[in-house]
Amino acid sequence: MGYYYLIIMTFMAKEIDNQIKLFFVLLTITLSLAGTAEARIITDALGRQVEVPDKVSHLVCSGSGCPRLLTYLQAQHMLVGVDEGETRKRIFDARPYAFVNPWFKELPMIGMQGGRDNPEVIMTLEPQPQVILRTYPASGYDPVELQQKTGIPVVTLEYGGLLPEKRADLYQTLRTMGEVVGKSARAEEVIDFFEDHLAHLEAKAAQVGPDQPSAYVGGIAYSGAHGFQSTEPDYPPFSLLRVHNVAGLSNRRLQSTSHAVIAKEQILEWDPDYLFLDLSTLQLTQENSGLYELKTDPGYQTLSAVKEGNVYGVLPYNWCTKNYGSILADCYFVGKLLYPELFRDLDPVEKADEIYSFLVGEPVFDKMNDMFRGLAFTRIPLDQATGYQEP
Repeated sequence: MGYYYLIIMTFMAKEIDNQIKLFFVLLTITLSLAGTAEARIITDALGRQVEVPDKVSHLVCSGSGCPRLLTYLQAQHMLVGVDEGETRKRIFDARPYAFVNPWFKELPMIGMQGGRDNPEVIMTLEPQPQVILRTYPASGYDPVELQQKTGIPVVTLEYGGLLPEKRADLYQTLRTMGEVVGKSARAEEVIDFFEDHLAHLEAKAAQVGPDQPSAYVGGIAYSGAHGFQSTEPDYPPFSLLRVHNVAGLSNRRLQSTSHAVIAKEQILEWDPDYLFLDLSTLQLTQENSGLYELKTDPGYQTLSAVKEGNVYGVLPYNWCTKNYGSILADCYFVGKLLYPELFRDLDPVEKADEIYSFLVGEPVFDKMNDMFRGLAFTRIPLDQATGYQEP
């Protein structure tokens, strides 16, 4: 009898053990399904289906311009790490979003500028980021490998632009970021803001007659600061306002180029009516600055714009990639200068601060202009007698 009792009890124990195992298997599946239900699928710029948490409160930005767009969405407080470019101490700076977020410099550094991330460092962050947002995915650390190494979803984004052919990319990126960080309504507000201003500029441009002045913008930054020969053949303030850009419209080869370095002899031959100096050139040492070149080069002294005092300073187009707020602000300054009747009631400085207040939350024109010695949105004095002084 005892023998049979032992067999029965052993059988019952095994059944209970199996039931316990089954319970835990079912519990695991249930929890897994629950976790899946709380996740979302985001289609990123590379067409990848990326699973992200339902609610994101901590993230890192990788790639140029990513913190700028995050600030536009009023979600910069979610950052727990930034690249080296955000932590660097600078004599000059032209990033409005950085002016209103000085605490970025105190955040942990996740890698070098341009998406050159360090997965091991990212994995040690506290709190752990739930998502990595990545602009310019073709540069720096491979985003697929980065996701595999860190176990953190990487959402890639196209930075886009304000010109028609790049606008859809910018808007899609704002919507994707907004979806990830729970700021979809704000993303639509930012898109509407851009659309309203671009439509206003294009409506003004439609009134421009055939006899428009010619212009050249020099000193544009591109992977660092450059001298006066550095330009943008499709410079948005010119393109949006139908300004005759001698470096673009006069040269079909340059029209498909995002950036160009023009021979000085060619600039002299073009002899544009107006010259604009992108103030990012002031980052360079005295002898290399576009301002110094305009002040001291005998060739540039022969240009009509220099002789007539038609040389003006504009806020940097590129600084950690395209400065969208500054590009819009520059559009209004160029428009007011070249077409005063079309922009009769507009004050470019007030407009700039209106733009910055909406995009980054503060009017920062004066802060940037002070950094650039008051040369933004004004005629630049090139009289040799004034001399050149280091900033």
